[in-house]
Amino acid sequence: METRLLPTDPAEMLREGAREAVRLLEQGEVVALPTETVYGLAGDVQAPDAIAKIFEAKERPSFDPLIVHLPRRDLLPEVAVVEDTLDAALRPLMETFWPGPLTFILPKQPDLSDAVTAGLPTVAVRMSAHPVFKRVIHDFGRPLAAPSANRFGRISPTSASAVQEELDGRIPLILDGGACASGLESTIIRIEPTERKPIAHILRQGPITAEMLKKHVKIAKPKPSPSTTVTVEAPGQTESHYAPNTPLRLLERPEDFHPDPGKRYALLSFRGLEKDGYMELTTFEDVAVLSPGSGKVPEAAVRLFFLMRQLDRLGVDEIIAEPVPEHGIGAAIMDRLRRAAAARG
Repeated sequence: METRLLPTDPAEMLREGAREAVRLLEQGEVVALPTETVYGLAGDVQAPDAIAKIFEAKERPSFDPLIVHLPRRDLLPEVAVVEDTLDAALRPLMETFWPGPLTFILPKQPDLSDAVTAGLPTVAVRMSAHPVFKRVIHDFGRPLAAPSANRFGRISPTSASAVQEELDGRIPLILDGGACASGLESTIIRIEPTERKPIAHILRQGPITAEMLKKHVKIAKPKPSPSTTVTVEAPGQTESHYAPNTPLRLLERPEDFHPDPGKRYALLSFRGLEKDGYMELTTFEDVAVLSPGSGKVPEAAVRLFFLMRQLDRLGVDEIIAEPVPEHGIGAAIMDRLRRAAAARG
């Protein structure tokens, strides 16, 4: 299969690209589209062949559910059952964060395919704010399943070229919408209505942080660490995920590093500063810096997957990753690094 990559800028190219994407989606094909988080691999949620193609292209196991994207909020009842008490709890969050990088785990409609939800009684739902994704799904007019456009467990793509690297020859079309603005997958939450303030269970950390959510909900105590997670309740919860081919080690303390003779290392640094204690640990083949000098965590989030891919191409024996401050979106970065490190076995 030939994989075409179409630009979406200027406006006339977006019209042409969206038209071609919709044509393929209506035929039961899958297409890669940019979102504000990462690129997604989209298919008609009601087309069994399209859902099967998503799993096949990604080599995704059937136990990992897909995220369903809506063109409009009023289509939520097509995929989820939202009773009045839950609706009252969700409404302020949807009004504040939709469209945007927040995914809700909701009771599924009985006729929604078990292949989409991995047999779970719930469905993951969100609305994207990216203009290219919004244009395509608006023109298509129906919900789309759209997990990240990469092979299962690998680094999520934040550019069209990264999608091509992952899925070239496996899918017919990629729409190039440039680099993704957030750089990390959406926050996933499950809402528990109560008589007072609703409780939010954060199932995957992301761009919508606990600090942002707590204006509207009470935050439940965090789930156990990935190493003790047994049941997959939402996308991206498997112990090993977001991983490069090169083994990655999250080094919480520089003094714990003892280089093996003959091994070649690369460093994924937070600030690139010697005073942090990592830069001089060994002679690194390359050093990639998430937020040079300033140590801005949001900048680090945007650059994380891009730099992980860059280091993965070097052919070194191991990537050493520095920790980042675990507040705000830093919690999401550390979640991704811990899951990437879990792939070392």
